[in-house]
Amino acid sequence: MQDQNQQRVPGRYGLDEIKANRLESWPNPHQDRDYVTHFEIPEFTCLCPRSGFPDFATIVIDYVADKYIVELKSLKLYINSYRDCQISHESAANTILNDLVTLLAPRWIRVVGDFTVRGNIKTIIFTEHVQPGYSGPRLEFRRYLLSGSS
Repeated sequence: MQDQNQQRVPGRYGLDEIKANRLESWPNPHQDRDYVTHFEIPEFTCLCPRSGFPDFATIVIDYVADKYIVELKSLKLYINSYRDCQISHESAANTILNDLVTLLAPRWIRVVGDFTVRGNIKTIIFTEHVQPGYSGPRLEFRRYLLSGSS
């Protein structure tokens, strides 16, 4: 069996991994407890569907798992797949939410697309899904990783 690194083509293997990637779930190791998982993805990019110019955002995902959690490398590659996608701010946030709800069936989830100013307009999209009857934690929106901080 060849070493996987020997099969990688410089400048190409990341693109190939993104193209081949599928969001992946893992069993939740603590199904008996409501706990919030928080992700900040500060380098999200997509393309404006009208102009084709790049849009930049921080995607914030907060969720309370039920039976499954998301595998982080698959999430990273999934998010990176948007970089060449012509999609509106609203569609990007809602598509990410829909895909994670389909994959995980979480008790509660919120996806926020916090887009950088463009054309003198600041856009933040809040999307949320909750299982019927869920009454556990629903974290107030907050960004912990702010640009310029280390």
